[in-house]
Amino acid sequence: MKHKIMLPPKAKGTITYNTLMKHKIMLPPKAKGTITYIAEPGNYSVEDCVLETEFDGEKSQFTMLQVWPVRTLRPVTEKLAANHPLLTGQRVLDALFPCVQGGTTAIPGAFGCGKTVISQSLSKYSNSDAIIYVGCGERGNEMSEVLRDFPELTTEVDGQKVSIMDRTALVANTSNMPVAAREASIYTGITLSEYFRDMGYHVAMMADSSSRLLILATLLTWRHVSPHFTSGQGE
Repeated sequence: MKHKIMLPPKAKGTITYNTLMKHKIMLPPKAKGTITYIAEPGNYSVEDCVLETEFDGEKSQFTMLQVWPVRTLRPVTEKLAANHPLLTGQRVLDALFPCVQGGTTAIPGAFGCGKTVISQSLSKYSNSDAIIYVGCGERGNEMSEVLRDFPELTTEVDGQKVSIMDRTALVANTSNMPVAAREASIYTGITLSEYFRDMGYHVAMMADSSSRLLILATLLTWRHVSPHFTSGQGE
């Protein structure tokens, strides 16, 4: 007789995308039961069944695809205290303004003072396994500049130069997008970060910019309180 077990949140298989990232096949947090089937090594699409479990006589099939609501936190057993430094690649920041992995930091500054340069330095040199870059409310030309410059940035792995786009995901919602879409982009970035965090990766998420996120919250508040406002007022 098979014992009914709770499945631990660990990888049941891996997929090699490139030299920087291995996508681990994870089960949803509430999955439970006994593993009855694991697909053989080979080529599969994201919708093919790669794992099957059984619990109380009911079988559940899982694919390489997970669907998760962006406004729902991924569950954690325990929040660990930060004890490892986050290296930015800028010596003046690492020496005078050190950060920690798992912490939160802000980069305030006026227009054109170099905030994007620090973001690029984090993407290129930081000791992170995955980079999630969220452009929430950015101007269209600024986001197009990111899309143009990021693929040209490289990092060195085993003596070979590799594009940082192999470990980077961009979430773009420019200022001409609907307010709800711009506001949801930050939650999309958090959900992506939590997904790769659950795989055991160190994830660096950057939101550019948080000030525009506050403006979005103000716009949403205005529209909830005063629905007669037109879309152009206050923007």
